[in-house]
Amino acid sequence: MKPNPIVPREVTQAKLDKRAKAGQRHRASQTYTLAERVEASAVEFAQRPCIRYGAQHYTYAQANACMNQVAHAGQALGLRRGDVVALCMENRPAFLFAWLGLAKIGVKLVFLNTNVSGKPLVHAIEITGAQLILIGEECLGLLAATDAPEGLRYWLWPDAENPATTALRERCELNFEQAMLQAPDSNPPVEWRAGLVAGDPALYIFTSGTTGLPKAAVISHARWLITGDVMQTTMDVQPEDCFYCFLPLYHGAASLSAGATAFAAGASLLLRRKFSRTEFWSDVRQHGVTICQYVGEICRFLLTVPAQPSDREHSLRKMVGAGLAPEVWEQWVRRFGEFEIYEGWGSTESNTNTINLDNRVGSCGRVPFWEKTNLRLVRYDIETDSHPRDENGFLQLCDVDEVGEGIGMIINIPDVVGGRFEGYTSPEATEKKILRNVFREGDAWWSSGDLLRCDADGYCWFVDRIGDTFRWNSENVSTAEVADVLGDFPGLDAITVYGVKVPGAEGRAGMAALVLQPGVRFDPAKFWALALDRLPRYAAPIYLRIAPTTDMTGNYKLRKVDLQRQGYDTALVEDPLYIRDDKLKTYVPLNPPLARAVG
Repeated sequence: MKPNPIVPREVTQAKLDKRAKAGQRHRASQTYTLAERVEASAVEFAQRPCIRYGAQHYTYAQANACMNQVAHAGQALGLRRGDVVALCMENRPAFLFAWLGLAKIGVKLVFLNTNVSGKPLVHAIEITGAQLILIGEECLGLLAATDAPEGLRYWLWPDAENPATTALRERCELNFEQAMLQAPDSNPPVEWRAGLVAGDPALYIFTSGTTGLPKAAVISHARWLITGDVMQTTMDVQPEDCFYCFLPLYHGAASLSAGATAFAAGASLLLRRKFSRTEFWSDVRQHGVTICQYVGEICRFLLTVPAQPSDREHSLRKMVGAGLAPEVWEQWVRRFGEFEIYEGWGSTESNTNTINLDNRVGSCGRVPFWEKTNLRLVRYDIETDSHPRDENGFLQLCDVDEVGEGIGMIINIPDVVGGRFEGYTSPEATEKKILRNVFREGDAWWSSGDLLRCDADGYCWFVDRIGDTFRWNSENVSTAEVADVLGDFPGLDAITVYGVKVPGAEGRAGMAALVLQPGVRFDPAKFWALALDRLPRYAAPIYLRIAPTTDMTGNYKLRKVDLQRQGYDTALVEDPLYIRDDKLKTYVPLNPPLARAVG
């Protein structure tokens, strides 16, 4: 692929200005909330398709009627504005009915990860203050593995596709779907949410962290509305568009980006419970999907499916997400055709972000003029895990192409939502993400924990998470860049790169966990040749682990904490291990005696 020409800064900035204008439509004090957006869309797009799920189709009017029934049932059962209800359900229409229906009476929703039980689930309940879980029948198994807090109540929403045992169903005090189906389907009275304003919390969404217990990010009504308006403007989304929603609705990538944008534009949402690489393109073709939200390894997984003559025969034309490596981007376009790809950088809770509006391969966005953004890149010392400060005690801006941490100036202007850091339910967790006295006394900046670099043309490039980048032989090694470079090794299904401690050595040595496609036999000499050809010697992995499956978050991000802990310890790791041998120009099996010798 030839690199696309550099777009003039003014052209990119004009697009960013349109986004900024869309983001200024809402104020914290307004009474227009999620409820008003849903009801306005139900009038404007009444007969347009809203939700698609297998053979089930709901128009905007029909979906709104179901949400209204939820609102009336919730109110009749005692729910009121300000109450906190946890929602635990897989991607299906009931998720949207429950969430947006309860929002109509001012209830705050906690989106629970449907893969979590035990201590993490209890943690999620405790830090959000939820007293009630509206739980899908498909998730009842989580209860059996959890010693829930005393007094926690459960309302059941049945799932004919995944019936649970009678014993589990009986742990729920009532069948909420039954109550909902008997309730009126008219819009609930506005008085039921009297006092609610857009600056109030609407959702608690857990960060998809790959280490430790997740934090509950606060998402206001205004934040959801702004996200929808901005992304509708960015991608010129129309009512005829259809979003493919296979990422979990409990995470912001689906519920904020896809969900909010669809309701802003009158577009439809095709729901799928879980991502399937074998069914992806048939779903796209059958339902006329035009826009896809991607995260993590999704595109790499789809490229492992054998090529078909019909690869370019589809309706998909726009993609938005994060984590699309340059090599994967180029392979994707060569195989599946031209797309508008909106690669971005940010997070559920961030107060700043970037987005690639120029289809610049590999870039996560552009800053044409720094004075027009609250984003800055500041120097970060990997070795000391700190920000160097100048003679006046302030942080230092990065030079062109210098790697540094992305930070966002916290803007606290009354009634203005843009630039706010809404934080987490935990004040301590919120404070830990704030840098103070950064460029002057008294200023405050959100700390992303991400390393970026920005080139001479203003294009930003994601480098790695702080904590993932490590030092070896006095050089910084980006785990993300190593994974991107080696990700197209023939027969490779997934790769996770991380640093491991080596006794007696400074820094960390590179290690990679490889998952191979079914039936593929690992060729250590070919992998050595690829690694040493594409990477500096210090960055090529020292150790390899051939893993049977990939350890991922529910949102398809690679999880590496257990891999790092186990390292290359043959007493802990049953998978085949290898160590790099540059004399033999290959990787050789790492048996216990050899491990003891090198360790």
